[in-house]
Amino acid sequence: MPEHLPIIYRDDYLVAINKPSGLLVHRSEIDRHETRFAMQLVRDQIGQHVFPVHRLDKPTAGVLVLALSAEVAKKMGDIFFLHDLEKKYLALVRGHAPATVTVDHPLIEEHDKYTDKKARTDKPAQAALTEFKTLATIELPFSVDKYPCTRYSLVECKPKTGRKHQLRRHLKHISHPIIGDAKHGKGIHNRFFQEQFDCSGLMLSATELHFNHPVTQEPVNLIAPLEEKFVRILHKFNWHNSVPSSWLEPFDAP
Repeated sequence: MPEHLPIIYRDDYLVAINKPSGLLVHRSEIDRHETRFAMQLVRDQIGQHVFPVHRLDKPTAGVLVLALSAEVAKKMGDIFFLHDLEKKYLALVRGHAPATVTVDHPLIEEHDKYTDKKARTDKPAQAALTEFKTLATIELPFSVDKYPCTRYSLVECKPKTGRKHQLRRHLKHISHPIIGDAKHGKGIHNRFFQEQFDCSGLMLSATELHFNHPVTQEPVNLIAPLEEKFVRILHKFNWHNSVPSSWLEPFDAP
C-alpha cells in the first residue's frame, strides 16, 4: 500500500502537507542512499506533478507547501523570497531562554560539500532576523552537564528572513541550542533526552504558515500539528497548555 502523508491544505494550485521529521523534500546528494522523498510521495498520493517552493530541512517536521504548476511555483517562490508571509516554529531548547528576544545577527551562508560544490565561498554575511518568545520553562533534577540541575525552554520562533538553518544558528548564538541538533547543539543534552525520555531527533517543528494565496489573493492559514514525540514531551513537562490546542491534534495520515 502506498505511503500517505498528512495533507493539511489542497486546492487547484497548491497542496500543503505536514512533513514528518527525517523525510527529505526532494532527492539530494546529501543523502544519496535515501529512497523516500516528500515530493515523490505527494505526487503519487494525489496523482499529479508537484513543484517545490521553499525549503524544510530533513530533520524538521511541519508545514511544507508544494505548487501544482511551474507558474504557481514561481509566484509562491516570490512570496518566500520577499518574505511576504508569517512563519511560526516551535523549538525545545537548552537553558532558560529570555521571555522575548529579537536576534539580529547576520549569517554567513552555510555550504554543503555535495550540493554546494560550485557555490561562492567569499560572500559576505547576510542579514538575518528572528523573533523568539519563551512559552514555558522547566528545571529538572538531573546533573546533565556541570550543574546539579538542568533547564530547558519551549520557544516560539518567528523568522523574519529565510537564511539556511537560521533558527538553529540564531538559538545557538544566544546560547540556547535546540535539543537534538547534532551540528549546532550539545551532544550530552541530546543523549539525555534520548536516554531519559526516548526522544531523539531535532526538536523543531514548522507549526504555522500564513500568506495570501498567489492566485486568489485570499488569506491562507496553514497549521501542522506536532509529532507524537513532541506532544509527549509537552505533556511530560506539563507544557501542553502553553501552545494552541490545534498544535496538539493527533499526527495521523488521512
